[in-house]
Amino acid sequence: MDTRADRRADLQAVPSPLHRARRGQVKRWGPTFQRPDKRALQQDPEAVRLWHEETWPAIRARAKAENGEVLFADRVGIRSDQVTGRTWGAQGRTPVVRRTGNRFSVNAMSAISTRGRMHVMVFTESFDAKVMGHFLARLVGHFDHKVHLIVDRHSAHRSKSVRAWLADHQDEIELHFLPPYSNELNPDELVNADLERSLPHTQRARNRAELATETRRFFHRRQRQPHIVTGYFKAPHVRYVLDE
Repeated sequence: MDTRADRRADLQAVPSPLHRARRGQVKRWGPTFQRPDKRALQQDPEAVRLWHEETWPAIRARAKAENGEVLFADRVGIRSDQVTGRTWGAQGRTPVVRRTGNRFSVNAMSAISTRGRMHVMVFTESFDAKVMGHFLARLVGHFDHKVHLIVDRHSAHRSKSVRAWLADHQDEIELHFLPPYSNELNPDELVNADLERSLPHTQRARNRAELATETRRFFHRRQRQPHIVTGYFKAPHVRYVLDE
């Protein structure tokens, strides 16, 4: 015997003529249902224009003239109470992910290049100037040519101690800053999103050590997949990096 809920579901499954007409109009107009990109209200469009037309071309030209390499870097934080990804479930029944009730987190700093390189450091302490200096020292140790590193304007990137360290290593590395509130210009932001999607969904880390292990496992896997690293640069909002 059909219940009221069954009849309601049957009615919802059969679109009305008005609904079909509107759906046909939307299809003819061409829009698709999408998740919108985010932009900060504080972003300066003129600064973004200057980045595209002047600053970035100048950085790329300098790196080429010096036989150097450009990398984009960013920091990501992963929390134990962070629910990531999607999964299948019965209609009207939200899936449940079992996780520890304890709260902990780990951080990672990564840098990528259009050549498919990925360099990473996973750490459990807060991100500050000391951690940034340690990351820079590790990074330059992997190169025999100058690195031009592009980052956002986090206070640790612009700290007095980091500036002093850079002054002593100006032949090895140079920092360049994205326009304020313009993280969408950084291809490494896509690494962060990839990490959050790729962490295990069904069995979450029970402590900080396990979360750090899962994070390192992701990065080690990506370091062996340069085709995925270069793919980050092909997203529409960062493809400008590849355009000559």
